[in-house]
Amino acid sequence: DVTEIEEKEAQAKQEEQIMKEQELSNLLHEKRYLKALGLAISLDRPHTVLMVVKAILKDTDGRKHLEENIVRLRKDQKEAVLTFLVTWNTNSRNCHEAQAVIETLLKHEAPDSLLQYSGIKSAVESLLPYT
Repeated sequence: DVTEIEEKEAQAKQEEQIMKEQELSNLLHEKRYLKALGLAISLDRPHTVLMVVKAILKDTDGRKHLEENIVRLRKDQKEAVLTFLVTWNTNSRNCHEAQAVIETLLKHEAPDSLLQYSGIKSAVESLLPYT
């Protein structure tokens, strides 16, 4: 009978999720945006990533800070943000944040580098009608 083992594993995962949520909340409160972005991306939370981007843009020199943080993300994290912002861009409440991230990616990534991103073709096709 493996029921007890599975229940313990599920409980451990739930506790780990709660710890990560608390850590994310603390990072946002401390304005440690790069770590907050990385954690939200690793948790696969597009809405949380959007909230981090909004928090960055609210600060003084928000665009500059957003640029600094987006540039420092790993390639796989940038790919995840790209897929998230396709959805953000379709909503008029979030399109400005999506456009700010797109601008940063286009400014700091070489076209050849962008072409290597997984899902770039579908992302561009989805962004064009709303941009």
